[in-house]
Amino acid sequence: MRFTYLIYLLYILLLFNCKSPKEHLTKIEGKQIQITDSIAGDADIEAFIKPYRTHIQKDLDSVLAYSVDTYTKTEGAFNTAIGNFMADAVFDESNPIFKSKTGKNIDMVILNHGGIRSIISKGNITTRTAFELMPFENSIVVVAIKGTQVDSLISYLCKSDTPHPISKLKLSVDKNFNLIEASIQGKKIEPDKTYYVATNDYLYNGGDNMTFFKPDEGLYILDYKIRNALIDNFKKVDTIRPVRDDRFIMKK
Repeated sequence: MRFTYLIYLLYILLLFNCKSPKEHLTKIEGKQIQITDSIAGDADIEAFIKPYRTHIQKDLDSVLAYSVDTYTKTEGAFNTAIGNFMADAVFDESNPIFKSKTGKNIDMVILNHGGIRSIISKGNITTRTAFELMPFENSIVVVAIKGTQVDSLISYLCKSDTPHPISKLKLSVDKNFNLIEASIQGKKIEPDKTYYVATNDYLYNGGDNMTFFKPDEGLYILDYKIRNALIDNFKKVDTIRPVRDDRFIMKK
């Protein structure tokens, strides 16, 4: 019995003595590797992607329409020609989709000035133009909100001092940015009426501090990207000549 006890004791001592010592991280080093033209490309990879690159470039360079002038988002204090074009294009292309799904019509559109990421240059408009104008994957959604929330939307626009693109909404303010008049599709806004507002998923979720969409009366996801709406609209109109108009003005 005593001999057995000694054997167990010896086994335990050997077990602990054979354990590997614990390793501890004592130092981390790193270095910056510059990616420049001096790094040679991989010929096999280049050969593999070449046909795909050629196909994509051909698609991006395909001509969709013609622009009679150059348009930028800095040309206008309350509304811009390029912003008006984008908001109107979203309305024109998404309303038939929304109506086919719900039997209802979109009442108005609001986008964000910061979402316009490029200009439309005079001359041919290509698919690349649409990708440069809207490089994000933002999709169009339609939000049902009451007239009281539309009032909050209008208050946001009046205070923002930024020409956010709108369509079918008409506003006028005084020199102190106090609202004088507001209408949707030529009609006075009714507090208890439900309005269907097209925007994008980023803004619906509070982007650019547009918190007036929630709570809502319903959300309709069209599964339709803004960029695709622009491409479809370019194809339809052939020639674009957007203008600044009286959809949002200051009366002196």
